[in-house]
Amino acid sequence: MKKQLILEDGTVFTGEGFGSDKDITGEVVFTTGMTGYQETLSDPSYCGQIVTFTYPLIGNYGINRDDFETIQPAVKALVVKEAADFPSNFRSEFSIDEYLKMKDIPAISGIDTRKLTRIIRQYGALKGAIVSADVNPEEVVHRLQATVLPNDQVAQVSTKSAYPSPGRGFRVVLIDFGMKHGILRELNKRDCDVIVVPHNTTGEEIMQFKPDGIMLTNGPGNPKDVPHAIETIKYLIGKVPIFGICLGHQLFALASGADTFRLKFGHRGSNHPVKDLETGRTALTSQNHGFAVSEESIAKTDLKVTHIALNDGTVEGLAHKTHPVFTVQYHPEASPGPEDDNILFDRFINMMKENAAKETQHA
Repeated sequence: MKKQLILEDGTVFTGEGFGSDKDITGEVVFTTGMTGYQETLSDPSYCGQIVTFTYPLIGNYGINRDDFETIQPAVKALVVKEAADFPSNFRSEFSIDEYLKMKDIPAISGIDTRKLTRIIRQYGALKGAIVSADVNPEEVVHRLQATVLPNDQVAQVSTKSAYPSPGRGFRVVLIDFGMKHGILRELNKRDCDVIVVPHNTTGEEIMQFKPDGIMLTNGPGNPKDVPHAIETIKYLIGKVPIFGICLGHQLFALASGADTFRLKFGHRGSNHPVKDLETGRTALTSQNHGFAVSEESIAKTDLKVTHIALNDGTVEGLAHKTHPVFTVQYHPEASPGPEDDNILFDRFINMMKENAAKETQHA
């Protein structure tokens, strides 16, 4: 089944369709991970995006029951050089084609993904469409240029109601902006009593749960499209320890008076080096974001930069100078990627211990 990938700049790629046969429109981005395609396609942060894999062979170890980051994937479509028809792995239960058909996600293979990646690196993320081969490309280009992509991605992927993930340790209220299950898994491993709440939960409602700490999760899109979350975080700063990841990091920066900006083509992959400025240690990290915190805007706030990306020097970590809050732009829970920095969850636990001890002294 021949398919076309058409970009808003008029570039047309022709390849073989697999997965769902429906037509789709979205933002075309690329990710550099060599493995972890199952975690990538089930990462809610890819909501609304057509994801290009730079690694040429995708699907070679199939799809298994254990490596999902959410139950219902939010990715719009996949673009690959070659899709494996016959996966080989003892855990494999479906081919990638079978899984995409089950979830009604279209995909295209057999195109020059190196050329596509170079276009995105040169011009930035572009709007694109995967359509059947008999569609007139000029009509699609005109439609793409007139299309305004949705900006309600967080509302699409956040939980609609609060629910518990019980434990006997510290109570953590996790604000779900598009949570990867790996974050919840790391908190559960540390016996946290987690309450997951929707993105639009107010600060007052959160404090009614009597949390020992608050987790701000990852999520899709522009942080400035979630103004209510910024106001909630403003209210919460200084009340209990806070740990933010990815979108949560950006929202915390905005709530503290800093600014964010759109990256040209984003950071997406599992091999991004990040330097911890306090220890001098460099970790390889998993990343998936299209926006970043402006370093220049930090000067007028009570924040300090704790981590930087070694590839481009962008801000990768922040801490509040007076309150127990720290955030990182990357994913310490990995999934996919290296787990070099999942010790940050232990730091969060220790921060809650120290805060509880202070409250006991003052009681």
